[in-house]
Amino acid sequence: MSALDHTLTRLLALHPKLIDLSLERMWRLLARLDHPERRLPPVIHVAGTNGKGSTIAFMRAILENAGHHVHVYTSPHLVRFNERFRIAGEGGGQLVGDDELRAVVEECERANAGDPITVFEITTAAGLVLFSRHPADVLLLEVGLGGRLDATNVVDAPLLSVITPVSLDHADYLGDRIESVAAEKAGILKRGVRAVIGPQTPEALSTIERAAERVRAPMRVAGEHWNASEEHRRLVYQDDDGLLDLPGPKLIGRHQFVNAGLAVAALRASGLKIPASAYEAGIVKADWPARMQRLTNGHLVPLAPTGSEIWLDGGHNPDGGRAIAVSLADIEERAPKPLVLIVGMLGTKDFEGYLRCFTGLARRLYAVPVPGAERSLSPAQIADAAIRIGIPAEVASGVEAALSAVKALSLEVPPRILIGGSLYLAGDVLRRNGTPPE
Repeated sequence: MSALDHTLTRLLALHPKLIDLSLERMWRLLARLDHPERRLPPVIHVAGTNGKGSTIAFMRAILENAGHHVHVYTSPHLVRFNERFRIAGEGGGQLVGDDELRAVVEECERANAGDPITVFEITTAAGLVLFSRHPADVLLLEVGLGGRLDATNVVDAPLLSVITPVSLDHADYLGDRIESVAAEKAGILKRGVRAVIGPQTPEALSTIERAAERVRAPMRVAGEHWNASEEHRRLVYQDDDGLLDLPGPKLIGRHQFVNAGLAVAALRASGLKIPASAYEAGIVKADWPARMQRLTNGHLVPLAPTGSEIWLDGGHNPDGGRAIAVSLADIEERAPKPLVLIVGMLGTKDFEGYLRCFTGLARRLYAVPVPGAERSLSPAQIADAAIRIGIPAEVASGVEAALSAVKALSLEVPPRILIGGSLYLAGDVLRRNGTPPE
């Protein structure tokens, strides 16, 4: 275990509560740290349910192709904690190093002086300290959970607020109605700061619009002020400033056209100087691991049947499941193969809603635990739910065992395998496969 791992393990033991939505502890700690949140580069703050990470990936790629230096803060990580903190620099910057991250986390821990705080809060504070000490043109700041009381919502005057599509998730913290979830997400809107809003349900949009009116935040809304659509595998974007005919994303799935369009809308509204060529290059180059990522090499790949495909996606709610299912159906139309699912999920998720997205599409499901996750559903619970909704299913002790079971199936052609249901499972797969994000 590295010195950084020891520090993070100690923090988890000292502050075991994972989520406790509040800003009071953050304000107290940031004051002791001499307010790093006031010394940041211009911030683009991103909230929403699905697509936050991909939208940020598109914005980062476009900005960097325009010559801007970009900090990025995202969560959760997949394999290494450092993935949450990308420090701006030439050639796309780099993830923060172990020694620097450990030093700044321990600095924040000392400043906190043993007062109650969650690990996400103290590491968010550490990120703000890091980003305040390194020069950059832009900080892309992803909300962890909700928005209104999320630890990132301490930036008083961001350059721009962005809200990706909102749907039900984390009902135990955000409520079980789309309006209550949207109200929490809209909590990032700031007085007079322009907001760019991705496609929403009518209920979510009306809630966001009311929040924007209260703080007089000018809005640019998908379908009203800008449009993005897929036409012949190209992204066609249009707003009052004109039309962009862009190449399609490298990232797989129709939903990535939505995310790319939102990224373009956000940057067009930001006032930053970005030539059309940077939009073109960025859309093609943007990458975001564990989102319809195809595994073509690594330790796990030989365990699957020869000639099969292995896809990895961390989507874990019904809307995420629908996007994945549509992507797989599109691939199936071009290259038919029987679909086999390997699924592990947390008990806090709507697992039946997720699984229903694959009825009529999946030939078989293998349910696995999510390694290291206390709230992991038992494989039996997942398998039982799959069987209830018409997907033949059985349990496996882990991904390796599930891949071996797939190999033993009698299928007419090698299958297409999706490993999904949890970002934590996706991270474990990338670690075991030896292909962590860089």
